[in-house]
Amino acid sequence: MALRYLHTMVRVKDLEKTMAFFALLGLKETRRHDSEAGRFSLIFMAPEGQEECPVELTYNWDGDDALPSDSRHFGHLAYAVDNIYETCQLLMDNGVTINRPPRDGHMAFVRSPDNISIELLQAGESLPPAEPWASMENTGHW
Repeated sequence: MALRYLHTMVRVKDLEKTMAFFALLGLKETRRHDSEAGRFSLIFMAPEGQEECPVELTYNWDGDDALPSDSRHFGHLAYAVDNIYETCQLLMDNGVTINRPPRDGHMAFVRSPDNISIELLQAGESLPPAEPWASMENTGHW
């Protein structure tokens, strides 16, 4: 039996904020489906050149009260980044809380506006420990 990865779907409450968050990570909208009858939108976002590995943002036009406040039933999305320190700094400069700083130069966790956990991993070898990351405490949970 052949199996092929298609996408990861997450439900979101604030589509614009969530799309802006993923755009900060370098994802771009690759396709969209708006259903007038179903009153929902499906927006697929993926890194440039990796359109086959999207995250599907499902947005219910009339709200989504069934979404838990911390979305921990989901787990997390993971992305490799070229420079974990620069990526975390960009996110922080744009108001994103670094929940688990990259103290080890290798791994960090942040959350989207809908509390979806995002794991960021340094591509290749870990970077040498550096401030302010090395002494930064965890914030909240991830």
